[in-house]
Amino acid sequence: MSQEDREVDEALALVSRSTEPRGPSAQAHASHAAGGPGAEPDRGGGETGGTGPAATAPPARTRVTPWHEARAVAARAGGEGAPRTRRVALARALGQVLAEPLRALTDLPSFDTSAMDGWAVAGPGPWWSVGQGGQVLAGHAAPGALADGAAVRIATGARVPPDATAVIRSEHARLDEAQARLYARREVVQGQDIRPRGQECRTGDQLLPAGALVSPAVLGLAAAAGYDALDVVPRPRVEVLVLGDELLDEGLPHDGMVRDALGPLLAPWLHALGAEVLATRHLGDDADALHRAVTASEADLVVTTGGTAAGPVDHVHPILRRAGAELLVDGVAVRPGHPMLLARLGGGAGGRYLVGLPGNPLAAVSGLLTLAEPLLRARAQRPALAPYSSPVRDAVNGHPHDTRLVPVVHRAGGADGNGPEQAVPLHYNGPAMLRGIAAADALAVVPPGGARAGQDLDILELPWTEGRFT
Repeated sequence: MSQEDREVDEALALVSRSTEPRGPSAQAHASHAAGGPGAEPDRGGGETGGTGPAATAPPARTRVTPWHEARAVAARAGGEGAPRTRRVALARALGQVLAEPLRALTDLPSFDTSAMDGWAVAGPGPWWSVGQGGQVLAGHAAPGALADGAAVRIATGARVPPDATAVIRSEHARLDEAQARLYARREVVQGQDIRPRGQECRTGDQLLPAGALVSPAVLGLAAAAGYDALDVVPRPRVEVLVLGDELLDEGLPHDGMVRDALGPLLAPWLHALGAEVLATRHLGDDADALHRAVTASEADLVVTTGGTAAGPVDHVHPILRRAGAELLVDGVAVRPGHPMLLARLGGGAGGRYLVGLPGNPLAAVSGLLTLAEPLLRARAQRPALAPYSSPVRDAVNGHPHDTRLVPVVHRAGGADGNGPEQAVPLHYNGPAMLRGIAAADALAVVPPGGARAGQDLDILELPWTEGRFT
């Protein structure tokens, strides 16, 4: 029996045994280790998910938010409040989003420019050449007008003399020095290799819309168009609180202590989603310390890991009640990661929020993609990634009634590897595992009940497949 089949059997056994209601008031099913990085708790269904013979009577389940609905709630929350803008120097704008359309401040090019090293000529040839010292270089004063029948050496980027009719590339010209005559090796077309003023844009033209991501190419375009600074949407500020007494920041696990896998993972991932990560802090199992950290944070979004269940040291729900927070999502019908939550903390023009991730690493990634990514995209005014689907190469086990997220890689199909691209499910996809997601290109969204081989599934891209670590 494969590892996945064993997980399926265990999940279905848990489902069939479960009789307790789900929700924030439910009795805990596991210790804090289940809500922390050790193993994720089960609140009314097996976490690992799986299919098999359909359960004859699903356990009683209180309302949890469907996966697609949870993402929509997070996106709406991120879009609340008036848009914020700030002006930053070009050197600091990379990876941010334009708050205003980028309009040309000048014609591009702003003067007729030579596109090549060669000769500027006037009229038909052959041409008499200007003597030594008569060359036109980039960055120098405007040259004088070129008389009919004259030719002058010119460098790429230099201003084309008035009355010049074409530029002949050096390799397409022959100079007879004895007679000071220039001959063309091929036909000369009027205007060739001259970039006329305004060829790329005119002053006031919209070059890019508001909402465009500032890439290195955008920085270059903005500089060429005359900008020293840009109006951008500030990156949402995020603080990460990694919870648990059992976590080590370095060295090998020992004596019941485990390495913190989420601290190193979350900050760069959140940055790739457009956030400014203020800090990543490790807090022990201390409710007062957690309450102080959450209520005193200056971040737009606080992200916690672990402690989202109802065990004796799972403090996230109690401190949210104590802080007067509003729970927008409390449990999502997705595996792994179903104990995730989203709360509005209040304060600030657009409100402050908390995303509570389960402590298991892959379950936390699920929560990150389900709740944090849509919220941060909306807050940063980054457009959502265009959805797409892909056929899955192999059958994928599913959960009886929840969505399941499974790491996949894209591979060419067909026996010879030349067929249409398919999504190949990866092993090591249990809630406590990162081995599968570390090798993955994306996550496949598996509907309740699973998917058959060849079935089209929605695909969630991962930041590193797009190079989004700016």
